[in-house]
Amino acid sequence: MRRCLLMGLALVSLCEASTLAYARPPTVMNSPGYDARLQESRKALENSQTPTTPTTAPAAAPKRSKKKHAN
Repeated sequence: MRRCLLMGLALVSLCEASTLAYARPPTVMNSPGYDARLQESRKALENSQTPTTPTTAPAAAPKRSKKKHAN
């Protein structure tokens, strides 16, 4: 009985310790200024790109296959 209790407590403590792995590192922060500049630069890229017409590739000449001559 005591062994089962110890195994249960060990399992519970292991599960609780594994939830700490989802924490963010201290270097990850929300920066409103950076996000605003990033959105502005993305909008500028979207606006500067003009729709281009797809170009057709030049037609390739068909390759001639070598025919084997019967002996």
